[in-house]
Amino acid sequence: MPPPQTFQLALSHHQAGRLADAEALYRQILTAQPNHPEALHFLGLIAHQVGRHEVAVELMRHAILLDPNNAFAYSNLGIVCLALGRVDEGLAAFRRALELKPDYPEAHVNLGAALNDQGRSDEAMAAFRRALELKPGYPEARNNLGNALRDRGRLTEAVAEYRHALALKPGYPQAHNNLGNTLREMGQFEEAIAACRRALELKPDLAEACHNLGNALRDRGQLDEANAAYRKAVELRPNYAEAQINLGNVLWEQGRLDEAAAASRRALELKPDSPEAFNNLGNALGDRGEHEEAVRAFRRALELKPDSAEMHSNLLYTLSLHPGSDAQTISDVHQRWNRQFSEPLKQLLRPHANERGPNRPLRIGYVSPDFRDHPVGRYLLPLFGHHDREWFEILCYSGVKHPDGVTERLRALAAKWRSTIGVSDARLAETIREDEVDILVDLSLHNAGNRLLVFAQQPAPVQVTWLGYPGSTGLSGIGYRLTDAYMDPPGPDPAWSAEEPVRLPDCWCCYQPPRECPEINPLPALSAGCVTFGSLNKFAKVNDRVLALWARVLESVNASRLIMFCPEGSARERVRAFFEAHGIREDRVELAGFLSFSDYLQLYHRIDIALDPFPCNGMTTTCDALWMGVPVVTLPGELPISRAGLSLLSTIGLRKVAASSEDNYVWIANELAKKLPRLSDLRSRLRARMLASPLMDAPRFAKSVEAAYLSMWRRWCAIHSRRRKN
Repeated sequence: MPPPQTFQLALSHHQAGRLADAEALYRQILTAQPNHPEALHFLGLIAHQVGRHEVAVELMRHAILLDPNNAFAYSNLGIVCLALGRVDEGLAAFRRALELKPDYPEAHVNLGAALNDQGRSDEAMAAFRRALELKPGYPEARNNLGNALRDRGRLTEAVAEYRHALALKPGYPQAHNNLGNTLREMGQFEEAIAACRRALELKPDLAEACHNLGNALRDRGQLDEANAAYRKAVELRPNYAEAQINLGNVLWEQGRLDEAAAASRRALELKPDSPEAFNNLGNALGDRGEHEEAVRAFRRALELKPDSAEMHSNLLYTLSLHPGSDAQTISDVHQRWNRQFSEPLKQLLRPHANERGPNRPLRIGYVSPDFRDHPVGRYLLPLFGHHDREWFEILCYSGVKHPDGVTERLRALAAKWRSTIGVSDARLAETIREDEVDILVDLSLHNAGNRLLVFAQQPAPVQVTWLGYPGSTGLSGIGYRLTDAYMDPPGPDPAWSAEEPVRLPDCWCCYQPPRECPEINPLPALSAGCVTFGSLNKFAKVNDRVLALWARVLESVNASRLIMFCPEGSARERVRAFFEAHGIREDRVELAGFLSFSDYLQLYHRIDIALDPFPCNGMTTTCDALWMGVPVVTLPGELPISRAGLSLLSTIGLRKVAASSEDNYVWIANELAKKLPRLSDLRSRLRARMLASPLMDAPRFAKSVEAAYLSMWRRWCAIHSRRRKN
């Protein structure tokens, strides 16, 4: 039998982190005494610490057989079971430990952590609070309580618990890491980055802190640094699927689509049932123009995570880009979104307390993550700048993470500005009610960062959707959508639209050109000796049918060229191969990558005629092209998203370049290209034509929108007045 001091020496080595020395001594003890329960238990603990979890379970169970009343061994067995994903076994082990030793605070914390991982946060918080009753100065319990509060969306309380833990134990890297993660969710990005960096100073190999640092840097807009942080997390833990998933996400945001797709596929090798990885893969494939593959990825993500409204929205938006989608298909998916995510929230509806006067000033609430230098932000400037302040009070609910000059201009025009970052849907809906908003306007539809689940709770008497893209949200709780007669021809309300279309008298938007904008140059074809077509729309709007039509245009105009946006990598290879297969030499097609905004505008100096994609037309891109003197040939379709070009061109009196068919599209492009003097004259006059049109008449546009708001409001008042009388 080994002397007792051998076991004490082994424990000393173990506590000092000298695991190999400790393991050797535990094995020495077991050679002399095979049924030594403590040696078996601690040898199992070392096996767990070095990642040999199955071995650890076997050793700990053997120890428990020899000493069935060892609460400590049961608690550690529970930890190992959780590491193996055997949650029920882990919970049973923790509960047995507490049966044996009810005043065991560490077991209460372990039980709470397991319950929280199962989403049972109320039970978890009770366990953590019991641990704190038993051991008030217990930083680990504070940290875990913070985790449970964060998972319930109680972020301010979570931060308080993390700070309490750090007051008790300043050198606690996990608490710094969790504090950083929660501050990021609250939109406090600088503080979040500092907290994660402090965690890494204390524990440089803490992969979770690298991952959370990457998340905070990405939200701060520091994409290169975020990329490096995720790569470091993966280097520290090669099987870290979540870091691999977010590496794919930041690569996608950087426009490195092939790398993003590869990172997502690597994540799926590590975690084949990850809905987030399929979702990210769908984003990358969609931006590469591979719409069918993107739809499959999103559908697979939803099979794995059917309760994700965000992933369902991604599927919807991608279907609107897919040339194979018809109105009925898109409508069916909209209705499914509404049934699954919106209808259950109807139980939260309650009467509105807003004053019902039909002739009083109104509070208009606008909800968007894009109050910034973004198409939505730029289209809002003329409206906000000309709203009648006596009759319309502007309230903005902003999800902007990176404010810029446009943000500040919009903020200065609003009566009230509220950040929605880190604010739950329920809390935001309640805030809108408290603000007594009369008309609430969604500016996102199913775009990223939407707050449609707030609209599902109907916090305002009248709800409207507009501007994110021309189309429907599918929500029964949104009564109206702003449109125009070009995108929604008069007639019965379309079956695919959940909202009633409200047609503005001119165009559904008002264009305000960039402040720094180059002058229109002479027609490039006059000096180049050939006509150059162009499409500077994002590549996600391009599909094989569009490319085939553009190839026909190039074929019909001798020696003509095409400039188009296309991401680097496999997308370019596919486009070049496509044109070559259609008889168009590589030197006739120029593929442009990411450009600064000023360089993007300058590129129009080389383009004679712009070509609009379909079924999703350009909007801001079309306006920019026209402002730079470049006419845009468009092909209207059935849905509003494919009739934006028709709307813009008709509003400036240039409907003749809206085609009636694919053959007519080619003919119009050919006619424009054949008559260079007329094309040159049109180029020189386009800017003046726009300025004289309703498309740039901001006061007129604001009055149209305000008239629509007043009509909606008075209709609501009339309906509810009748109900009160009845």
